Amino acid sequence: MNNSPAANPEHFRRVQAGARVELEHGESELTFRDPAGQLQLLDTCALRRIHPAAVEQTLAFLASPLRAALEKSGFLIPTEIIEPEVNPSDDSGGASELWLRHPRIDPISYPWEWTTGQWCAAAELTLQIAVQAIDAGWTLKDATPLNILFVSARPILVDVLSFERRDPHSSVWLAYGQFVRTFLLPLVAEKFLSWPLQATIFARDGYEPSEIYRALQPWQRLYPDLLDVVTLATVLERSTTKKKPPGRSPSASKTDPALAKHILHKRIARLGKQIRRAARDEKSSRWSEYQTSASHYRPEDTEGKQEFIRSALERCRPERVLDIGANTGTYSLMAAEAGAKVVALDSDAAAIESLWLAAWAQGQAVTALVANIARPTPAAGWRNREQLSLLDRLTGKFDLVLMLAVIHHLILREQLPLAHIGDLCASLTRRWLVLEWVPPSDSMYQEWLRGREELYGHFSEDDLTQAFAPWFHVVARTVLGNGRVLFLFERNAGELEIGGPHSESSAA
Repeated sequence: MNNSPAANPEHFRRVQAGARVELEHGESELTFRDPAGQLQLLDTCALRRIHPAAVEQTLAFLASPLRAALEKSGFLIPTEIIEPEVNPSDDSGGASELWLRHPRIDPISYPWEWTTGQWCAAAELTLQIAVQAIDAGWTLKDATPLNILFVSARPILVDVLSFERRDPHSSVWLAYGQFVRTFLLPLVAEKFLSWPLQATIFARDGYEPSEIYRALQPWQRLYPDLLDVVTLATVLERSTTKKKPPGRSPSASKTDPALAKHILHKRIARLGKQIRRAARDEKSSRWSEYQTSASHYRPEDTEGKQEFIRSALERCRPERVLDIGANTGTYSLMAAEAGAKVVALDSDAAAIESLWLAAWAQGQAVTALVANIARPTPAAGWRNREQLSLLDRLTGKFDLVLMLAVIHHLILREQLPLAHIGDLCASLTRRWLVLEWVPPSDSMYQEWLRGREELYGHFSEDDLTQAFAPWFHVVARTVLGNGRVLFLFERNAGELEIGGPHSESSAA
């Protein structure tokens, strides 16, 4: 499908006119919050419409050495100016607008699916870009995690409209408050109040200092890491609110340009230190130590499992892999080393932090998300249309899905029928599924059975294959020494995408 404006001028005119775009496959509605422009996601790219009032400054930024340097370093999403066929007489005034095209980053991840380390990496990237902008005569006017995505393990800024010319005499960074609310205070709340970063899905503009202040114990308000950013900020906010004349806003102070730049550098450097101090270490958890502490895996079991996965990857040669319940990512990294782009999910933040750090260090194409496939991240934002649900972002995107040592979680903890699990797997993979069956005799199965033998104690691998039969058939199977069974399933011929890249006619 060619989604370029020139190839689909009617669709482009609809977008140009600001018409409402239905949430069809491969499309999302136009964004609406930025007064300078709108963004729409297509299957293979993102189109950005720049309103006439913002065209001059946008073109100046795109022509600047700053833009070139940020793109070269991988800090900023690449941008291409496009010139579609436009009717100058249409009501949208399209002739004076500007259209940009960006590569689509897939999958999109949201801040509430990040680990603490990912959150800090996104914050530090934002500050690094802010410093480079200041030195180049620009300023970053927006500083929110929502402007950051992850390309595999590395963060990238995706909003080219966040830059504007800087007043050389001003020592004020206008995005300072937003950075504190959206980057710093969620880390503070996680560390001192145990508010999970996942809760920020309900706080689009972050937290106010007074909100954190009220939740702290009186003695906590005097902690050195909280005194400035929470306690004094709350006191000053109350004082300013009382004294501020109605209808007036403070003007930026005028300072010698060299001094103004020095002050800005110092303030941003201080924010970096505050981010690092506020970051809570992801403590090890039962699951982050699972690979090394699991007593129900002997070395020969682990070796047999790895050999089966390695063989499946060689046979299937997937381009995109989804690893559900990835844990610390042994098999995610194995798939990435085999040439696949991998999305790894686990609800354990400590395990995902370990995987993310390994993927970054090794330069592997693994996007790691804190997410539970049984309770997937919901859609969010205005009318649930600004941020897509996890399943919307994953459905039908993968050549192969790994579901290793997960199915007993879904059966016993989530109480999901086998057929429902099979249906979910069929919606996620276009062809292949590698699944580890954990029988009722397994020690982990017995630990979670908890007296429900009548309901779940009788399940067998035959129950699994029969429940999955409407969508899959078994291609390969092996039994490990501990009794667990590994399956390579393939989608049934009638279930493959007709004419798609993984249809039977194109299979190797």
